[in-house]
Amino acid sequence: MSTNIQLVVFDMAGTTIQDHNEVESCFNQAMEQTGLITTHDEINAMMGWSKISVFDTLWRKKCPQLSEEEIDALISNSYSKFKVILENHYRTQEVNPTEGTLELFSFLKERGVKIALTTGFYREVTDIILSRLGWDTDFDFHHCGNKLINVSMASDEVRLGRPAPYMLFRAMEYCGVTDVKKVVKIGDTPSDLAEGKNAGCLYSCGITNGTHTEAELSNYDNDGLFKNMYDFKAFLETVL
Repeated sequence: MSTNIQLVVFDMAGTTIQDHNEVESCFNQAMEQTGLITTHDEINAMMGWSKISVFDTLWRKKCPQLSEEEIDALISNSYSKFKVILENHYRTQEVNPTEGTLELFSFLKERGVKIALTTGFYREVTDIILSRLGWDTDFDFHHCGNKLINVSMASDEVRLGRPAPYMLFRAMEYCGVTDVKKVVKIGDTPSDLAEGKNAGCLYSCGITNGTHTEAELSNYDNDGLFKNMYDFKAFLETVL
C-alpha cells in the first residue's frame, strides 16, 4: 500500500458518473414548474452543492422581502418537485461511469488505496445511482473481490455539504484514515476543489470534462486539472 496516499475521494455526477447537463436540466424543469427564474451561470456556479441549498440560495436572492415562513414554503415546493424529477431521471435513463473511471478504481484497489464518493445528491438518489451501476455490490477486480467503493457520503448526511469538508471527513472516519495529507480529492466543480482545500488534502484536483471547463476551474485554487480520468490516473501513478 502507498505510504503517501491512503484514500482518494471522488465526486459523482460529472466526475465518476457521466453528466451531459442532465442535473442542470432537472433543476430547470423544477424551477419552471415552480416559477423560479434563473440562468445557466447561476446554476452552474452552484453545481456540487447540496441540492436544497441551491433552491435556498436562489429563492432568497429572488424574494428577499418575504418572511422566513414564506421563503421556506417556496424552497420546499421547488425542492420536492426537483426530487421527483431527479429520481425519475436516474431510475429511467442510462447511468454510465465516465471514461477511465473503472480502470482507475481497479488501479487504486490493486494498490490498497481506498475509494470514497462524496456528492451534492441526497442519500436516496445516491443509492439509486449506485444500484443502477452495480457499485453497491461485490466486484472482482483481479483478486480484489470486495466492494468497488469503500464508502459514499451524501450531502444530507452532514450538517453542511460542499464546499464544507464534512463529507470528506466522514469518509476518512469510515475508512480509518487519520491523516488528511494522505487523502486526494477530485471533482468537476469549484465546490469540489474547495472541499478538498478546506479539508487540507494532500491534493485537491479538478476534472475538466464535466460541468466546468479547464478555463473555468483554473480560476480556483487547485493542485492539478485533468482532461479525463486517464490523465488523472497517470498523475497518481507518479505519486503512489
